[in-house]
Amino acid sequence: MAANVENLGTLERRVSMSVPVRDIEKQVDARLKQLARNVKMPGFRPGKVPMKIVAQTYGPQVRNEVLGDAVQKSFSDAVKEANLRVAGYPKIEKKDEKQADAAPGEVLEFSATFEIYPEVKPGQLSGATLEQPKVAVDDAAVARTIEVLRKQRTKFVAADRPAKDGDRLTVDFDGTIDGVPFDGGAAQNFIFVPGGGNMLPEFDAAARGMSAGDSKRFDLKFPADYHGKDVAGKQAQFEIRIKNVDEPRLPEIDAEFAKSLGVADGDVEKMRGEIRANVEREVKKRIEARVKNQVMEVLLAATPLELPKALIEMEAQQLVQRAAQDLQGRGLKPEQLNLNPQQFEEAAKRRVALGLIIAELARGENLQPKPAEVRALVEQEAQSYESPAEVVKWFYMQPQRLSEMEAMALEANVVKWVLSKATVRERDVAFDELMGAAGS
Repeated sequence: MAANVENLGTLERRVSMSVPVRDIEKQVDARLKQLARNVKMPGFRPGKVPMKIVAQTYGPQVRNEVLGDAVQKSFSDAVKEANLRVAGYPKIEKKDEKQADAAPGEVLEFSATFEIYPEVKPGQLSGATLEQPKVAVDDAAVARTIEVLRKQRTKFVAADRPAKDGDRLTVDFDGTIDGVPFDGGAAQNFIFVPGGGNMLPEFDAAARGMSAGDSKRFDLKFPADYHGKDVAGKQAQFEIRIKNVDEPRLPEIDAEFAKSLGVADGDVEKMRGEIRANVEREVKKRIEARVKNQVMEVLLAATPLELPKALIEMEAQQLVQRAAQDLQGRGLKPEQLNLNPQQFEEAAKRRVALGLIIAELARGENLQPKPAEVRALVEQEAQSYESPAEVVKWFYMQPQRLSEMEAMALEANVVKWVLSKATVRERDVAFDELMGAAGS
């Protein structure tokens, strides 16, 4: 079987292959004889079906299988001989559809068009500068975290007073435009929090100062860019009736609060210590994430690559599948959102490029993580759970999860390597800046 490789572009190649018909026919004949030993057909004992009938029944299928195997072997031999790394799947075509009738002394000709992996040469990083955030986890940071936890456990109790921002209101309302009700303009026992950002400002303003049992009429103009196109930019009239006004009550910082956070004996000081440890772990994770993101951007900038289209398409498809699974987990139907691989193309390009660069660094700089490094990462991840030892066992019983941790350990080694090459400058960062807006 002969083959030759042709360059079509930087990454695109074409292999032309010829397969002797005589070789195909020999293998077809051999497979049919093997098949005839056990084939079953009505009117014949097993293994006694005439070869002519076996060939008539199974010949076309067997020939396609033999031909496919021969072409695949020829392709594999050609790329191996040329030392090519195939990216994606080749597109295999017959040179001439009339070849099916070729005589035994002739050859069948095929071509396979495909892409190869690019050569990856990480660029110089000595001129790169990265910022290392420095964040102090002090008593004030712990106190702010406790306030966030208190807010998450807010309870609402009936308030015998006018409504204000932060209260939880239960209301009935009816809306009309030019005296005509419209879709979404009415609700019963509707719950919202004035100032919470879920309602239009005019609606919040109308509810403020009202008490349970009060009713009010007011005008509201929908913004021109309102998501409901049928009412966008239109003037509406609403009547609102307040049924309940409930005010928020935050739990006291006491033994019951500590128990709600998993401190079995209700020791408040122990609770503060555990919260501090959790905050320190979260701060460490966020700092590492910021630094890692900078490192990846530096690697992308220093290592321009032409990427195989096949790999980008495959990665985009995987991102679509992950997005669909995420939506299903949230109770949504992905088909309603019309997920399109093109929406994920830029993210796919970034992931493919980084995957190629990281793989080359792992090979060229010997950065593959050692088992102890993976174990340390698994144990670190397990610390945020109630039974760390059980979580560690679970990771080692789940090959896919362990593989994810190995990938994270490799990325951590790449980050360390880049930090050793680039200029790193520390910068004091406020706790709230790192963690997000205060109270979030």
